Amino acid sequence: MYINDKLDGFLNGETPRRYRITYVHHIIFWLIYFAINTIRWGSVHNDFALSLKTNLIGFPIHITLAYFNIYFLMPKYVYTRRYIMYALLMIASLFVMLLVKFNLTYYLVSTNVMPEGSGITDSITFNYAMTTMIGELYVVAFATAIKVTVDWLRENSKLHDLEKRQLMTELKFLRSQVSPHFFFNTLNNIYSLTLEKSNKAPEVILKLSGMMRYLLYATRKRKQDLKSEIDCIQNYIDLERIRFNDALQIDVGISGDMENKVIAPMLLVPLIENCFKHGASKNIGSMYISIDVDVTEDLLHFKVSNTIPKKDTASKLETRSGGIGLSNVKKRLELGYDPEDYELSIFEKDNMFHVDLKLKV
Repeated sequence: MYINDKLDGFLNGETPRRYRITYVHHIIFWLIYFAINTIRWGSVHNDFALSLKTNLIGFPIHITLAYFNIYFLMPKYVYTRRYIMYALLMIASLFVMLLVKFNLTYYLVSTNVMPEGSGITDSITFNYAMTTMIGELYVVAFATAIKVTVDWLRENSKLHDLEKRQLMTELKFLRSQVSPHFFFNTLNNIYSLTLEKSNKAPEVILKLSGMMRYLLYATRKRKQDLKSEIDCIQNYIDLERIRFNDALQIDVGISGDMENKVIAPMLLVPLIENCFKHGASKNIGSMYISIDVDVTEDLLHFKVSNTIPKKDTASKLETRSGGIGLSNVKKRLELGYDPEDYELSIFEKDNMFHVDLKLKV
């Protein structure tokens, strides 16, 4: 519920809290700027009273021009790429500011409007005009740079959050794509076993229940214990052994320390399912599947191989293409892991279809 509310907020233009600027932030910024400027010019002229008066006149002009640029000129002319009009209006604004500042300083503070100059300045000279306009432009540029930076951080944060939500949604969809045919086949097996009154039926139901529990609950997490994933695979294999009986030879090797290792849930199961779907179920005669799982430090080496169907050419083409299962795994690796964190190889050799995955866990 919280995530949905946050996402709705982003879509409706709400700002992430860490980048939300309120009027209090504006007031604090200008007060700090005013204090620093007053102390600076008071030290230069050795006259803090004069510095205070000139800044009391200058800062309302700074603030007015800065906000006029940020909230009117830039949205209307820069963001719409009307740069010439923007430049002309900015120059006009600076000139108006020059006239206002000169008259206020001349009549309210001192007739020497530029005490830092070499002589007395009691009129609008070229030097006074350029110095004042460049100084004002500096203040406007400084305030604008802060605004543009905050806006960029805000938009980047929104984009990052939306991409994350989209990634999570896509990953959930991909996890939900694990073939339901397996469950239908297993239910058919249970039905056959119950008709035969086989003692294997309770065991099959228990293993299927464990797999369904894993699918329903464990896959809600972004990462799952590697041991739980391997347990799910073992249940899968045991159920398929019952289904194919003696027609299928499976070699399974599991080694290494799996404690405190995590993996994207249901990442390995489609690779196993692919062997049965495109190998064993399509084959006629002897069928062979090899599964090897090895964990060394933080590296999982997962290898799986199956006999390529001999009789059915169409099935062979389907096996080469990899089917939905392998495409699903490739996409989830791309979305959920950095490229340097995994290595996936898919190839055919000696009439066997091989999948070799190395993954940091």
